[in-house]
Amino acid sequence: MILLDSIAEISPAMKGALVVSGSHGGVSAARFALAQAPAFVVFNDAGVGLDRAGIAGLALLDASGIAAATVSHESARIGEASSTLRDGVFTHVNACALALGVSVGERCEAVLSRLEAASQTN
Repeated sequence: MILLDSIAEISPAMKGALVVSGSHGGVSAARFALAQAPAFVVFNDAGVGLDRAGIAGLALLDASGIAAATVSHESARIGEASSTLRDGVFTHVNACALALGVSVGERCEAVLSRLEAASQTN
């Protein structure tokens, strides 16, 4: 599992990794993740915003087969990946994340621990 306060820090070495970021889940942030193809990436919903801009990146990632979710801006600090992991509660998940068994309302840390354990047994 990799913690990034900003998704802009994602690198090719993180392909297939579980990535927790402090960034919003908008399209511009999702493009950074899309370029590196993590297995699962977490963002902050940033209050969702006008036209659902804070979560719009989930659909972009879903279309490319990348599981993604957002935590509530009321549960975790925006821009702080450790808070996303430790305090975050999922508010939105894309279809790829649903296929991994990730659900709205779950705690980020519990889900990441479960996914990490599953990846180690495969």
